[in-house]
Amino acid sequence: MAVLKFYHLQFLRCCRQSEFILLLAVRLLLAPVMAVAGFSKLGWNNPELDGLARVLADPAVVQWFGNQEWGLGLPAPMLLATLVGYIELVGGFALLLGLATRLFALPLLLTMLVAILTVHLPHGWFAIAPADGASSAAQFFSWFGLSEAEQSLQQSAEIANRLSKIRQLLTEYGDIDWLLAKGPVAILNNGAEFAVIYLLMLWQLLTRGGGRYLSVDYWISKRGRD
Repeated sequence: MAVLKFYHLQFLRCCRQSEFILLLAVRLLLAPVMAVAGFSKLGWNNPELDGLARVLADPAVVQWFGNQEWGLGLPAPMLLATLVGYIELVGGFALLLGLATRLFALPLLLTMLVAILTVHLPHGWFAIAPADGASSAAQFFSWFGLSEAEQSLQQSAEIANRLSKIRQLLTEYGDIDWLLAKGPVAILNNGAEFAVIYLLMLWQLLTRGGGRYLSVDYWISKRGRD
């Protein structure tokens, strides 16, 4: 038993010491996602914008934030879109460096939470509509009798039928080999799946920080302690 306890403690020690690698990986994955999202919202990839328009959010994004019918219907859309754009852009680079990690992780987490509730959750869970019910995560929850899971499995059969029709049309009227050379056809569902994963990763950074050794926060903190 003493030997098992020794190796168990060594294993836990190794896990704790390697935590900074996990946090670095989370930062490296989130940084480009957030920075590019902010860059896009600010319209800096739109050559038609100039002057003050280069500082504020893209007008198309502002309309989407404020429109009650086909958009989010949020108040003060110009202010919110511009604020979210800068938070995502600056926050993405901050996460990359591990600079003020918790300070930026919190507003990014709140932004992602709003996106989940207003944009993605109305479309359900899956980001990509599953066409094979046997391999769908809904299969697991159907074992417990969840009606939503059963509905998802039925929808997977419908998705499979539509994809089959799409492939048939591509075969008849297009160069199927060229069209599918980069991957199979899929139906975008735009559900909450990926956004929830990003939220949980931001939660990790909020609670644990940027990690040791490979974050600016660590060296600032270390210098302060010294």
